[in-house]
Amino acid sequence: MKVLFVLAHPEPQSLSASLCRVAVDALRAEGHETMVTDLYADGWKAVVDREDFPALAAETRLRVPAASGEAFASGTLTEDVASEQAKLRAADALILAFPLWWFSMPAILKGWIDRVYSHGFAYGVGEHSDRRWGDRYGEGMLAGKRAMLMVTSGGWETHYGPRGINGPIDDLLFPIQHGMLFYPGYEVLPPFVTYRADRLDAAGFDAAAERLEERMRTLFTTVPLPYRHQNGGDYLIPSMELQPSIEPGQAGFSVHLREPAGSGA
Repeated sequence: MKVLFVLAHPEPQSLSASLCRVAVDALRAEGHETMVTDLYADGWKAVVDREDFPALAAETRLRVPAASGEAFASGTLTEDVASEQAKLRAADALILAFPLWWFSMPAILKGWIDRVYSHGFAYGVGEHSDRRWGDRYGEGMLAGKRAMLMVTSGGWETHYGPRGINGPIDDLLFPIQHGMLFYPGYEVLPPFVTYRADRLDAAGFDAAAERLEERMRTLFTTVPLPYRHQNGGDYLIPSMELQPSIEPGQAGFSVHLREPAGSGA
């Protein structure tokens, strides 16, 4: 199997980068092929602008979804974006490795999503009608592949627990896991989270590395998070609300799971 890592940390000796190397070595030991996109080392351009659409006429107003779709369809996306899309097509699994900065991913990784997830590739796919609202949330170009987050956090695990002040880690990661991974079709695995990153000693790193190696050995057998598929009958179309009979009176991120999820921490 082929696994693509997208690493987003400016320090090569960071915990994120070190764990990424552990994961790569573990997968290779199992006979898998790995690819690594190191965003900071590669000097990844993080912002979407007119430079992303060289075929767009100077006098034409930039509407990003339309320009993105036209560039994807005509094969005029920039080389860096096209290269990353080719990696995503080739990979059987995607792992995003990053530190949790201000309750989300670093800006450079969000910029990778913004630019690589072009219209016609990751969104705007499939039939849009009063019967079907596109191929998304469990369907799409990346369906049949797996994805996982590998996150480091400076806070304590209890800070991200069900009653922790930072909010439950599953809720904080929901926009990434459900909105950026499940949306274009990935089967999303429970995240691998390492807490107290700045205070991790050698013994703590060894313990985290051992847990991560086990996760890599089971990357293709772990049961994914049971997100509800958009077109599986659980949602009304086109309002995209859950059927009234499903978890009546309940709301929030958890209702989009068929059963409670663990954080994988």
